[in-house]
Amino acid sequence: MSAIHEQAMNYVYQQVLQRLVGHFTRAERTALQLLIQRIVVAAGGMEQVGDYKVLVAHEGGEVSSYTLALLRAAQLTIAGRAPRTFNLRVATLRHAGMTQATLDSLQRGYSTLFFHDDPRVELLMVENQVVQPFNHQRPASGAGREVSQRNMLMVGHLTSGDIRATLCNDTYLSLGDFYQRVTTWNGGVHALVSGDSPRKQSQYLAWLKKAAQAAGVSTAPGKPASLTGLFARMEEWSNGCYQDLYGEQYVAHESPGRGGHRHLAYIGIADLLNNVDVASTPLLSDFLGYVPDPFGFHFSHPAYPNPLLMAHLRGVQAQCLRELSYEDGVAGFLRQAMDYLCRRQIPEHLIAEACGGEGRVQSTAYAQEFFGLEEAQLTCLLFSPFIHHGERLEGYLRQCHPGMLVALPELHKVLQGKPAADMLQQWAIDTSGLPLPLLQHLYRKRPLAVEQGADARKRRAARLQTNAEARAFQLFGR
Repeated sequence: MSAIHEQAMNYVYQQVLQRLVGHFTRAERTALQLLIQRIVVAAGGMEQVGDYKVLVAHEGGEVSSYTLALLRAAQLTIAGRAPRTFNLRVATLRHAGMTQATLDSLQRGYSTLFFHDDPRVELLMVENQVVQPFNHQRPASGAGREVSQRNMLMVGHLTSGDIRATLCNDTYLSLGDFYQRVTTWNGGVHALVSGDSPRKQSQYLAWLKKAAQAAGVSTAPGKPASLTGLFARMEEWSNGCYQDLYGEQYVAHESPGRGGHRHLAYIGIADLLNNVDVASTPLLSDFLGYVPDPFGFHFSHPAYPNPLLMAHLRGVQAQCLRELSYEDGVAGFLRQAMDYLCRRQIPEHLIAEACGGEGRVQSTAYAQEFFGLEEAQLTCLLFSPFIHHGERLEGYLRQCHPGMLVALPELHKVLQGKPAADMLQQWAIDTSGLPLPLLQHLYRKRPLAVEQGADARKRRAARLQTNAEARAFQLFGR
């Protein structure tokens, strides 16, 4: 870079910083100074900050978007005070449910913050366990979509059609691998910065441990001695869950490297955001052009990470399993989630449409486009007719495929692996969306116990408040 070009770029970065800080309130300016102080101390002083690299995991939600803007302001502020500033790695997990609207929102934010072509910034994306440069126009991986579709179906069947587990488990289980890769790739990073609260992080870790224990994975007592140790444990538990899910059909993937920095630091900023209404701050809406995606998946909201698709599945569930109308099921879910939907600023017309035919058409198209699942396969998943020796198969056929009742004994033979007509084998594959070996695996499995309803959520919350072991997993927030 020539001296003239470097001088011109520095001027551009100063303009970006002025515009960025111009959207800060007094509380946000204070938060910025405290963040700068935390980064400088973690780096070992201003003399060392130029060799320091921090990571933010950007999932497209308002908390990670705000955290990223605050980090950019800190990076450029230090650049104006010292010869060098810290380096920034921004990594996104591209999962099956990530919409183009979310990718476009990421791109708008990156462009506004002038990340592209800044040598102090790395923009990465992990898709199907591959690290690659961020590109919002790159088509989704076909292989990754097939893996996610299969995982989603298997989880759905084994949890007896639990809606939240069906939509969330695969994405959450992939976080251990994601963090392993983005913290060790290309020399690694020194620190992870996050705006999520320790409570939300500990809830996720407690859920992951419980899922691993349910899958028969041995879980060591206590907590890891380092953040890298925690990520390795998360990956180990996730692999154990998939091993249990697929049994002898499981094919282990290549584990990420163990490079990078052993003593990875954690810089939490949730406490700096206590006086900031992140969802409605002008910094997001006016400066970054952030627009909430109603169909986007949000890691920071584990109760309702994908609300409109969850509403759709609740409607299908009500119609097929509870002898209610589709509209009744959707309306019941929306009443339960209304406070959250308002906080997420999901447009009222979309909420209203979700209860009608137009919303059903839109949700069905979304499930097909992003997960490759037709409504008939979702209905089959909600019934989960194949597990535990097909104990629900007769009820499923009676409700959804009465013409197949005559073939019930032969379908049991198909699922037992006995000789049967090719037509029946193909029917089972097409109806479920799963290959025959996995259907036969489901036939031999007992359903996983999944707590349901508001009472169960209260019991889980109470356990998290009182269980010392769960509290010990607040390693992120130390």
